[in-house]
Amino acid sequence: MKIGVISLGCAKNLVDTEYLLGLLKESGQEIVKDRYEAEAVIVNTCGFIESAKVEAINTILDTADLKEHCMKKLIVMGCLAQRYKKDLIEEFPEVDRFIAIDEYGNLGNILSEVLGVHIANTYGKTTRMLSAKPWMAYLRIADGCDNKCSYCAIPLIRGPLRSFDEDSLVEEAERLASIGVKELNLIAQDSSRYGYDLDHQLHLSSLLKRLDAIEGFHWIRVLYLYPDEIPDDLIDTMKNSRHILPYFDIPIQHGSDRMLRAMNRRGNRELILERTRRIRRELPEAVLRTTLITGFPGESEEDHEDNLSLVKAVEWDHLGVFTYSKEEDTPAFDLEDDVPAEVKEERRKEIMLVQEEIAHNRLVQREGTEDEVLVESYDPLTEMYIGRSALYAPDNIDGCVRIHTDSVHEAGDFVKVKYRRASGQNMIADEVI
Repeated sequence: MKIGVISLGCAKNLVDTEYLLGLLKESGQEIVKDRYEAEAVIVNTCGFIESAKVEAINTILDTADLKEHCMKKLIVMGCLAQRYKKDLIEEFPEVDRFIAIDEYGNLGNILSEVLGVHIANTYGKTTRMLSAKPWMAYLRIADGCDNKCSYCAIPLIRGPLRSFDEDSLVEEAERLASIGVKELNLIAQDSSRYGYDLDHQLHLSSLLKRLDAIEGFHWIRVLYLYPDEIPDDLIDTMKNSRHILPYFDIPIQHGSDRMLRAMNRRGNRELILERTRRIRRELPEAVLRTTLITGFPGESEEDHEDNLSLVKAVEWDHLGVFTYSKEEDTPAFDLEDDVPAEVKEERRKEIMLVQEEIAHNRLVQREGTEDEVLVESYDPLTEMYIGRSALYAPDNIDGCVRIHTDSVHEAGDFVKVKYRRASGQNMIADEVI
């Protein structure tokens, strides 16, 4: 059967999609990229925030129109199906089956019944089919979350923290290295808490040491670290590793202690400052990234100034700001959304203006220095290669490096460059021959 798959949302959702693709491939089905050729389409949705829900619903509606062509079956899975399955069944009769996350253990049987073809019931046990760049892969080390931030729906959707077996993760990483993956990115809702659900100990350093010993990886990066769970031994592990990048993605959400308490976040402003200063002291080349929320219920002008001052104090390399929006069934949902939308947006813009200057100044400091860049594409208009250094994660948020060179490269090559100048979030560089 010709089956098309559409993946929405974050990298963690992408891993689910890759396991689905592997399942379909090993079951002898034909995976097609052109949705107009597909006899069936499976949409893996996100349902985390309002914009993601809107995107998912629009994608479902657009895909349902394909039933006027050759498509016979439309299936929707993922976070949106987990969170709103009953309502979705009533609202979208054109969808043949909604599959919630907690049904994935029986995914093969469900797909076999809906599609009328045999799909092995081995989801999560079959080999993943990488869907993006063959030189880069995500390794999901845990699912779910125990943090219960007052604004966040992830624990409602994904459940409590469930760390995956360390030996199995190392085995999967070895397989990825064997097929040519050069950049491994560890992900979870809270990567820093890996293993805590097993014995109330943090095991990320142990896992990283084993991954660092695998031959074949050039870069290993960890995403989604919480500030109260970056112990000294994790910093030391990164400092003394061969391949682990000193890249710290730390979603702090706010710089005001009062707001952090209202958000039910662990730790405080002083802890954030202490940990980031320790990281920069031990690893001067470290890259720091974060996200913030502005306009949370009760946020005062003083809270906003605290948020802004922390941005200035840390000098993040990369930062994103979201304006607060209500999420059903979260503790914050019943709070009065008392910060006007225009104020939320003004505060967001003010933070981003400050951050843009900080980020630009930090990039300017790298002008004239040499670095290593992973080539990912070629732009024929500018006749420049486009890639990423350790500065930039692979999620198309941080930026890129644009490279002048007379040499010919393949995507996935590592090249040595000298930075010529900063351009917005990006760097312009010349290859060092």
